[in-house]
Amino acid sequence: MRFLQGGHPEKSMNRRKPTMNKSLRLATVTPEQLTAPETKRPSAGANVPYAQDAFERWVLFLDTLRERADNMIAHERQGMPPLLDFDYELLLDARTFERPANYALLRITRAGEDCWDDCVDEAKPPVIVIDPRAGHGPGIGGFKHDSEVGMAMHEGHPVYFVIFFPEPMPGQTLADVHYALRDFVTEVARRHPNAAPVLYGNCQAGWAAALLAADCDGLTGPIVLNGSPLSYWSGDAATSPMRMLGALSGGSWAAHMIADLGDGRFDGAWLAQNFETLQPEKAIWEKYANLFSHADTERERFLDFERWWNGYYTLSREEILGITQNLFIGNRLEQGEMQLDAHCTIDLKRIRNPIIVFASEGDNITPPQQALGWIAKLYPDTDALKAAGQRIVYMTHETVGHLGIFVSGSVARLQHRAILESLEAVEALAPGLYEMVIDNPSGGAKRKTDDYDVRFEPRDVDDLGFGSDHGALAQVAQMSRINEAAYSTFVSPWIKAATSPASAEMLRALHPMRWTRTMFSERVNPWMALVKSTADSVRETRDPLPKDHPAILAERALFARTGENLGALRKARDAWLTHVFGAMYGSFPIATTTQAGQPTAIPNKE
Repeated sequence: MRFLQGGHPEKSMNRRKPTMNKSLRLATVTPEQLTAPETKRPSAGANVPYAQDAFERWVLFLDTLRERADNMIAHERQGMPPLLDFDYELLLDARTFERPANYALLRITRAGEDCWDDCVDEAKPPVIVIDPRAGHGPGIGGFKHDSEVGMAMHEGHPVYFVIFFPEPMPGQTLADVHYALRDFVTEVARRHPNAAPVLYGNCQAGWAAALLAADCDGLTGPIVLNGSPLSYWSGDAATSPMRMLGALSGGSWAAHMIADLGDGRFDGAWLAQNFETLQPEKAIWEKYANLFSHADTERERFLDFERWWNGYYTLSREEILGITQNLFIGNRLEQGEMQLDAHCTIDLKRIRNPIIVFASEGDNITPPQQALGWIAKLYPDTDALKAAGQRIVYMTHETVGHLGIFVSGSVARLQHRAILESLEAVEALAPGLYEMVIDNPSGGAKRKTDDYDVRFEPRDVDDLGFGSDHGALAQVAQMSRINEAAYSTFVSPWIKAATSPASAEMLRALHPMRWTRTMFSERVNPWMALVKSTADSVRETRDPLPKDHPAILAERALFARTGENLGALRKARDAWLTHVFGAMYGSFPIATTTQAGQPTAIPNKE
């Protein structure tokens, strides 16, 4: 890579055996992928009737859902350990701290056949990867060999990974988590006194890393924010309809009620359900249509991702209220008003660490507006940014979806590798705003990720061009405060009195994100034993139709068209939400521009 600048260990925890070379792609596809030819197919059976082929694929499809359900139940019974593709050891368990939190610090000890002593250069700064706690369990940042963890190890950095456990500590707050993370950073800095740690924050963990940088005077290393929403009110309506759903449901009281019904715990399955409703054509149709269409080849990829996606962790009532009231609805982080406790108020202007922001136009969870909009709110112009002595570097991707930022192997091998190799160059930059541009001459689907140049183009704060109307969302915040006060006073005490651990567990088991999975398990549905035995027989005699068979082509065209129709319905739903929101709260920005002054791309979650 070339840079072109413009302008004391404990026992290892039990874990599954790593599978270093297993390929993993995301569990959603585009309509074009439904019609794309398979790279590997068993021998073609041109004389097999289409009805027989479809029936066999249906049996294999159901058997995959059966195995997913069994994996989900088995994972829960094991305590839902982190799904890391690397060996590790536990260093610190925050559940034993004076202010306990359900977090732990791991040291990555082996990547593939290489152990720590083989691939780590102690002279390089350590990398601390903080995984997001947004409904699912830890592991997305180290899910496979070609990942953020894998690239950091490949580049010789000592790597530490922050995980969390399924259940929060009683009464756990955001401040408890914050102080636990601060102790983790202090421990890593103690182990590597000659190089400041680099914080890698994914999604929710990105703003957690920003809180650390704003609060920790001794934390001077760069922070990398990947798909991290720091500016929840920025951007147009089309890029983040979840904000409007929160407004139309009355604000934070709904999350408070769910936590009360959960006996003080907020079930992460609700967050996962929110993510799926953003693009139901992908979550409830294309994912499964692709599995059915490619029943012979998609099984392992589907099961690998679903092991992580269907592991739902919980948050405490205090945490979910702190998140909704300070971030989602209150937007207090961006405004410098987020109060962790009586002694700590977070102001992002106090950050002096170099900041690298990675966002994507295809991310409908954290669009670039929410990942970058805070810059203009903190620094009205470029001169103010320079006067503060701050260096902010941003990079955008054209198409990759939210999870692809953390999971995609191609992104890890190119963008994340480029970030890690550019750390010294970023720290050497003069104060200002820069766009990190990667030139990959080989290009194409088979691009050579070793062949690229990196340059830093100076930008002005005004170039970001992310407009938003805070007036309507400020009304939502006021309405949320009124509803929350009414619920806390008149309703919450009664729900708490009527709730027990048994009732909370029953509601947890009955959540749609669980029973729609577990209903396919042999432990729940005895008929699935027949599906399993039938699928075993099918695999022995399977002779699929050729990929260019007219019936197969027609089937996949139908699936693709159905996905497009569902997508049109989703867009109509979002347009209706925008209309109702506008009628209730006033105007909401309909369009905005990117740095280049072009309309934002249509979200394409991968």
